Amino acid sequence: MYSEEELQRSLTTQIFGRKLFVYDSIDSTNSHAKILANKGAEEGTVVIADHQTDGRGRFGRTWQAESGNNLLFTIIIRPTFSIDKIGLLPFFAAAGIALAVETVTGMQCECKWPNDILLNDKKCCGILMESTFQQNKLDYVIIGIGLNVNQKNFLGDLEGKATSLSSECSTEFDKRNVFCQIMSSLESLYTYVRKGDFKSVLMEWKARAAIFGKRIMLTQAGNIIDGVAIALADDGGLIVETRTGQHVFHAGNVTIAKQQINDTLRKKN
Repeated sequence: MYSEEELQRSLTTQIFGRKLFVYDSIDSTNSHAKILANKGAEEGTVVIADHQTDGRGRFGRTWQAESGNNLLFTIIIRPTFSIDKIGLLPFFAAAGIALAVETVTGMQCECKWPNDILLNDKKCCGILMESTFQQNKLDYVIIGIGLNVNQKNFLGDLEGKATSLSSECSTEFDKRNVFCQIMSSLESLYTYVRKGDFKSVLMEWKARAAIFGKRIMLTQAGNIIDGVAIALADDGGLIVETRTGQHVFHAGNVTIAKQQINDTLRKKN
């Protein structure tokens, strides 16, 4: 792991990453960031580690990452916009990271609802956000980010589903450069988020979304919803047209239906 001094010397940001807590190994960067945030850590504080012993993903899953080969970090933000916009923050994080990945790799990313990032249809980055409120007001949000940078092997359930920047580009990446680019891209978009203006953020995200107008399968609490992804609701929910009409979903795992993919391939041939 690079030292705090090495990372900060490379940063060009004014807020994000200007306060860093760097670890070789930690249980969870999100857990530690939450402790710091509760103690009043300033906005833009980052907890970063080479290895997590208890890394977490969405829906209580374990985040698996090889020690030393990936970026594992959490950012603390303290936005002051109204609570009704909280559901739009995952799109800010995903769009900012996608911009950074595209900058360092030269490849086009896909943003998968609500906050995964794909390269060549395989997941390279996951985001876990946790919010804390005080007297019905947003106190802080922690944004946990796991980006596969130089990992080569993905075993078990991850095989064929996960990838890394190195695997897709056939080259090793300097994690410090990737980290600094992410900080820069996120801070650039955060200038809009701070004002509660998500128009530019959502434009960036939608430009990389592949599901709209397509038949999807949405898995939620063990149930599978079959429908067509129509649009995003104002609060970030996914509007899906099903046999029973339009419904809005705020959580779930989405995949493009295979039958539709096959139909599309036949049309092209």
